[in-house]
Amino acid sequence: MKLRNTSAAVAAVALLALTATACGGGSDSGSNGDKITVGIKFDQPGLGLKTPDGKYVGFDVDVARYVAKELGYTEDKINFKQAPSAERENLIKNGDVKFIVASYSINDKRKKEVDFAGPYFLAHQDLLVRADDTSITKVEDLNSKKLCSVTGSTSAQNVRDKLAPDADLQQLGGYSECLTGLQNKRVDALTTDDSILAGYASQKEHQGKFKLAGLRMSDENYGIGLKKGDDELRGKINKALEKMVSDGTWEKLVKEHFGPSGYKYETAPKVQG
Repeated sequence: MKLRNTSAAVAAVALLALTATACGGGSDSGSNGDKITVGIKFDQPGLGLKTPDGKYVGFDVDVARYVAKELGYTEDKINFKQAPSAERENLIKNGDVKFIVASYSINDKRKKEVDFAGPYFLAHQDLLVRADDTSITKVEDLNSKKLCSVTGSTSAQNVRDKLAPDADLQQLGGYSECLTGLQNKRVDALTTDDSILAGYASQKEHQGKFKLAGLRMSDENYGIGLKKGDDELRGKINKALEKMVSDGTWEKLVKEHFGPSGYKYETAPKVQG
């Protein structure tokens, strides 16, 4: 009798363990137990930057921290993963990240592959040129220029398809590579969102060397990318973004990260339900 009772108890414990494992938070789409993996940029001053001492700073980084906290993750439970423009959809679809906050413009092509929460910021495509360059005053001027952008970015697509199809467009792996080309006069302009350009122009080592052309060539609504069909997560992130605006955190973060450059940012866009 004791042997049968012991066997039954062991079986019950084993079943309980299996049940707990099945119901637990495993490695589903960027979650790993009590931790979460979030995609950000590592090379965008003002938005998402990994510093030489291993810290992560920028507006997008702080938005990611705020959202993760609202989802129940303290900062020490967040794992930041680099999300290059050309790899963002793959990182989401493969479950390498739970969500991505990386100057990720919402557009119809991307919405076929991933879902978006937000938007949480409105930027405009512009140009960064050398401070002494006065040759670019309108979009048409780009057709005779060497232009640089990042592979997979909306800005590169806009130039190639609509804005300046005759421009000599170079697509590189990161904005810092384009900036080096601009500084060395291998290219005439770097094009991407004005928020990103303002971040570079305001860096101490770049002050006085570059300027924004001031051409608002497109509207870029930044959203938080996540796995397609995860309506529950999308709803939670949207609520977090709405709270971030209403409690004043959004305004505080924008001023903190963009204020020093004199960048004239737009008011917070309305979150789309």
